Amino acid sequence: MTNFGLEERERYARQMAFSEIGPAGQEKLAQSRVMILGCGGLGAASASILARAGIGYLRLVDRDFLELNNLQRQLLYEEHDVKEGLPKAIAAQRRIQQINSTIMTEAIVADVNRFNIERLIGDVDLVIDATDNFETRFLLNDACVKHGRPWIYGAAIESYGLTMTIIPGETACLRCVMDKIPEPGSVPTCETVGVLAAIVVVIAAIQCAEAMKIVTGNRAAINRHLISIDLWQNSYQAIDIAKEKIQKNCPVCNQRWFDYLNGKRGSAYTTLCGRNAVQILPFQETQLDLARLAIQLAELGIVKANEYLIRFEIDGYELSIFPDGRAIVKGTTDTAIARSLYSRYVGN
Repeated sequence: MTNFGLEERERYARQMAFSEIGPAGQEKLAQSRVMILGCGGLGAASASILARAGIGYLRLVDRDFLELNNLQRQLLYEEHDVKEGLPKAIAAQRRIQQINSTIMTEAIVADVNRFNIERLIGDVDLVIDATDNFETRFLLNDACVKHGRPWIYGAAIESYGLTMTIIPGETACLRCVMDKIPEPGSVPTCETVGVLAAIVVVIAAIQCAEAMKIVTGNRAAINRHLISIDLWQNSYQAIDIAKEKIQKNCPVCNQRWFDYLNGKRGSAYTTLCGRNAVQILPFQETQLDLARLAIQLAELGIVKANEYLIRFEIDGYELSIFPDGRAIVKGTTDTAIARSLYSRYVGN
């Protein structure tokens, strides 16, 4: 522990006492770089656990901003964060810095898409999936398999959760297990059936344990199953997904067809989980002048702005507009209406 002083030794004493980590493992944690994709329920819990564990660098990426209903399950945030209208990534970074000031955190307020995903994962050791839609997960799967980057899938809804660890070249990938994205309306959402905070924390805890195994080099201990847990029904399953036993003609890990990454699949809009809202994504990277746009929109409706986003209310709709040209149109799940509003007030 030559790089650690007395304070660090005391902080991580109980973790280092665990023989599978020890001082050498703690050093590896301190040198590791992890990206958390999504700072909602799973992401907030994962960020807290990994920061307390001493992960040296956390990249926190999220496209969304805080609302009051987030506080029920997103453990990093408080009421004042909601009142400030903060993006989740910014609020998460502030809290993580209070939890562990010895680690580095980077907050990125952006949608992860085919234009930026490879850059975002390029200098990290692994990715924690804390997203809320399958399209982003399939894109993440493409990028991570292409670049040999481990990632840990996670999902939670109602009292039920799933997680699996994906190590390209060693384990099954997400497309091995799930050939295509479920049709819209075919699966429940947080809005329609709800979600318990307890299952969110359980799945995040498993994801973090897997992350710690990977970065400390404990490869034999890595989970090789799809884990399914229902806390209300008291059920636990570990489903065998050994690569050689499932889809041998996987388009991603076997044939290396990265359709989501190459733009052959995927949309420029997404209906958001748990929200009466649609996200609109520009087809190319851009950088908006928020100050100028806020002045223009103030002549048409109600505008609230800070350095991270503009909230624009008009005709019963609310547009949250971000510097990267992305917008969340609240008040509809009709993508045609959302795209029309975006075109009218943002452009593109």
